[in-house]
Amino acid sequence: MSLKAQITEDMKVAMRAQDKARLGVIRLILAAIKQQEVDTRSELDEATILVVLDKMTKQRRESIRQYSEASRDDLVSQEEFELGVIQAYLPQSLSDNELAVLVGQAINETGAASMRDMGKVMNWLKPKVQGRTDMGQLSNLIKSRING
Repeated sequence: MSLKAQITEDMKVAMRAQDKARLGVIRLILAAIKQQEVDTRSELDEATILVVLDKMTKQRRESIRQYSEASRDDLVSQEEFELGVIQAYLPQSLSDNELAVLVGQAINETGAASMRDMGKVMNWLKPKVQGRTDMGQLSNLIKSRING
């Protein structure tokens, strides 16, 4: 079953269970996917759906940070709930060891020797890690490996 079909099926299950909170988040996910499809005028593949979900998780993390600074615990808990629902559709996160191995492979494959080659390394890694790690963390790991 495709990811989009799974999300749609989960929406139906949430409707039947009258789980309004979960249903709202699933509808947000489907709306974001539909918006991307309208923008590109094509049906999204699995990788592009993961990009949409990854963007949504990044937005939720930023909102959680901002609401925490403003002491809005009610909004923090709502965003954390939404983040949990969204992350359920992402593949399992990579461990630090798996990430380090992939970065090493990427540097070897691309022949990266300086920071100017970081774009090559990121382009090599992005399809393999999309939705499975924080891209900021990945960027920092690449920088530290390239710089020695």
